[in-house]
Amino acid sequence: MESLERVLVSIVSFVNGILWNYVLIFGLVGTGIFLSIVLGFPQVKRFGAAAKKVFGGVFNKEESKEGSMSSFQALATSIAAQIGTGNVAGVATAITTGGPGAVFWMWVSAFFGMATMFVEATLAQKYREKDVDGQLVGGPAYYIKNGLKSKRLASFFAIALIIALGFIGNMVQSNSISDAISRAFNIPNIAVGIAIAIIAGLIFIGGISRIAKFAELVVPVMAAIYILGTLIVAILYRSYIIPVFKEIFVGAFNPQAVLGGAAGIGIKEAIRYGVARGLFSNEAGMGSTPNSHAVADVDHPTEQGLSSMIAVFIDTILVCTATALVILTTGADKSGLAGVAITQEGFNIAFGAIGQKFLAVCLTFFAFTTVVGWYYFGENNVRFLFKGKLAIRVYQIIVLIFIVLGSYQKVGLVWDLADMFNGIMVIPNLIALFLLFKESRNLLIDYDNQLARGERLHYNYEFENSNRI
Repeated sequence: MESLERVLVSIVSFVNGILWNYVLIFGLVGTGIFLSIVLGFPQVKRFGAAAKKVFGGVFNKEESKEGSMSSFQALATSIAAQIGTGNVAGVATAITTGGPGAVFWMWVSAFFGMATMFVEATLAQKYREKDVDGQLVGGPAYYIKNGLKSKRLASFFAIALIIALGFIGNMVQSNSISDAISRAFNIPNIAVGIAIAIIAGLIFIGGISRIAKFAELVVPVMAAIYILGTLIVAILYRSYIIPVFKEIFVGAFNPQAVLGGAAGIGIKEAIRYGVARGLFSNEAGMGSTPNSHAVADVDHPTEQGLSSMIAVFIDTILVCTATALVILTTGADKSGLAGVAITQEGFNIAFGAIGQKFLAVCLTFFAFTTVVGWYYFGENNVRFLFKGKLAIRVYQIIVLIFIVLGSYQKVGLVWDLADMFNGIMVIPNLIALFLLFKESRNLLIDYDNQLARGERLHYNYEFENSNRI
């Protein structure tokens, strides 16, 4: 059994080396840079308008049509999927394997990823469909099929997403929850995994309406509580904040100057792990969150594209940075621990035993909402591949089994598998984004023209989709 595991580890490591050291580093960042330029840097010029729309939606709840989500619900579902173990365990892993400089490269991937996310969301809106039940469905599988006219590539993406997020990805979430809860409250990992599966199953069977309401209610609260906790740590260790930021910037370009030559971490590792964990956290370019943005009930696709950028900002620039400050200001990165235990140690150093429990509770909400979000993304692609409700039921059962299995697997292998399948999933999505970016740019021009003329925003979705409903 151990020899089989070693072979699996070797294969996964080899594939990840090719994907993350070469293909995706250039593909993701390069696509983000390219889209930023051709769209006129919407993450800068349109950030204020996007933020106003998003945060207005927190206080002014919008009603959505049957079979869809409101714009804020779609965004909340997106953030639910984005804010998970990548923000807690992923940041810790990035720092220990790539040094403090990896945080800088997470910021870089997020900045350019905002433009990538904009294109993903607008394309998902443009090429969405209605299924046989009258429910809106959309995402990369649909814009690859309808935009690129390639059913095979769309099916490949759909299968990759189901494996990457619905199955392997949810193992990662379950793994981190069970590890944190077990350390904080001394509960067996398998018991935690079973409890997660039961609660998740109750939400899954409620469909799009229950998932949307769950995300809308839980996401703003959980993010606010966690950021408040990290701010308290920052105040307690305020004298270390400036040195930590110096470590991050220097470490991004000269890790040895921060860690010393003996650490063996170079700029390549800082970039590799920063971008990889940045992707796993904010999911820009991965093709996951467009599945929720596609079903948002908005007047124009560009509206959801703008909103989607804020999700990346919240996830990486706010939450991931907050986690990094806790780890680096408290010195938890030097504890010799791994994964979520490092972040937990940071809160433990700052608050004592209560800090460990605080993070365990926060991580449980983070990871659990990601389980729900990733389940929904997978379901959307199951609907793409299969007709009828039987396939959905089978998918639900398999997801719940993987949640239980993930609760007691070795953290290193689970993360490596997640990296591999995420990387495989990204490739067809990046091809579509590069070939269809003009569609998104045309939508942005149409949006600007309507605003300039003082018109009420509108877009003829029925005309676009009449041949596909």
